[in-house]
Amino acid sequence: MTDQEPNQQLSVTERTRHRRLREQGSTSRDDLDAILRAGFVCHLGVLVDGTPMVVPTVYGVDFATRTLYLHGSVASRSLAHSPDATICVTITHIDGLVLARSVFEHGVNYRSAMIYGTPELITHATAPEALLTGLRTLTEHCAPGQWDYARRPNTKELRATSLLALPLDEASVKTASGPPEDAEGPDGALGLWAGVIPHHTRVGAPEPDPALPPGTPVPAHIAALGAPGSDSA
Repeated sequence: MTDQEPNQQLSVTERTRHRRLREQGSTSRDDLDAILRAGFVCHLGVLVDGTPMVVPTVYGVDFATRTLYLHGSVASRSLAHSPDATICVTITHIDGLVLARSVFEHGVNYRSAMIYGTPELITHATAPEALLTGLRTLTEHCAPGQWDYARRPNTKELRATSLLALPLDEASVKTASGPPEDAEGPDGALGLWAGVIPHHTRVGAPEPDPALPPGTPVPAHIAALGAPGSDSA
């Protein structure tokens, strides 16, 4: 499976079945990929020493192999002892605050995905080449061009790093958009303002490290990250 095959459908499972607001759900793999491409921070839900924990972390996606890479961090400590543990990864982009005529009809315009599965724990000791592949994928997803520009990890750093590789096989996608939905009911006659307050995530111009020698140029790939029209969501 590659990202060159459009309009592939996600398999529906008991965990991904849309039970509420089904009209907001999608089984399109393209919709999932668009949500993944639009960001690089997710929330990882995992059991750590028997206690539920939700950890914000950075992710990167290899769309050719349908693999989501996550920085292991706290989760790797638990998964090393429970290699068959299931995790849940969520990504959410907020597009607007929906203000209706009644508080009950208020809402949020959003794009979200939930991904379930049993990840592979990747370390330098068990899979050094896979660890490099995952780190490259994660780095390039966040900042294209940076892997070939910056110094790459040395052996000591790789030994201190772990990643989780999660297949994109089981996922649920939901989105909401548009204005409030109470205009046609009794509240439409109240004479109150209703509408959407848009929310956008925008990147700014690169801010150099104060320790840089004067005149150090901004590499083209970094300048492009802060160029007009490079909104991340």
